[in-house]
Amino acid sequence: MENPGWLEIAIDAAPELSDPLSAFFFDLGCTGLVWEDFGNLTLKAYLPLKESPETIQNRISIYLNNLSSIHPHLPSPDFKLTKMENQDWQRNWRRFFRPVHISQNLLILPVWEKLPPHAEKLHVIRIDPGPAFGTGQHATTKMCLQAMESFGSHESQTLLDVGTGSGILAIYGAQLGFGKIEAIDVDPEAVRWAERNIGLNGAANAITLSGTGIEEIRGRFSLVCANLILSELLRLMPVLSRRVETDGHLVASGILRDQVGKIQEALPANEFFTSHMLYEDEWACMVLRKGDE
Repeated sequence: MENPGWLEIAIDAAPELSDPLSAFFFDLGCTGLVWEDFGNLTLKAYLPLKESPETIQNRISIYLNNLSSIHPHLPSPDFKLTKMENQDWQRNWRRFFRPVHISQNLLILPVWEKLPPHAEKLHVIRIDPGPAFGTGQHATTKMCLQAMESFGSHESQTLLDVGTGSGILAIYGAQLGFGKIEAIDVDPEAVRWAERNIGLNGAANAITLSGTGIEEIRGRFSLVCANLILSELLRLMPVLSRRVETDGHLVASGILRDQVGKIQEALPANEFFTSHMLYEDEWACMVLRKGDE
């Protein structure tokens, strides 16, 4: 059946609420989330319009009221709903994304943008974000890409990208020279967009892409990247550990600075220790090594 349109949910919320809000909106059925600074609105979520806006508004209001009772010291989030036609969704989504210099070596370029002058010597990743997370705009994705630059460049290195989203981390792994790359995401829509982006960057032969859950993945990898929310990182930490080879690394992102301690508490039981940290604004990225400290 043809998609009847989209609902844009724009919400102003404290950064501390990013974890529960992200989980709630994905559970609600949102296929795209953008955490950025849009003036007074810090989160935009996009939901296929399969229920009435009134029903969705009531569900969001109930959740936010419960969230405020748990976090009474934080300002109560405000939100606004906007109905969009399919063509409006595409235009609205695109206007958030511009070329981004991730580092001295890497430029993220939306597929509709021309290659800027003097970019020939850079790694360039072309992205058509669609509704999938991972465009290089958000700090959590930026830090994952930056962390990856200290690995790879040899075909003996292997990479597992957990929750690949747009496919951006797997694509950079191919450009950095990883010999074996697997990218997985349990969201079929994300897999579809990742496949498009992998093709746009000529990396289809270098990356194995699937909707397989990490629990079904076999083998161990030199590097595992997991840009997930805190609750998922904690839940998956034992299986992530089993997928990292001895002396290999896990790049764990998607967490706030004040959530780092919760990850650190889980490290000894999973044979990880902190190699180094990256920070941007209120966000943190942990580079963890598997083995004895």
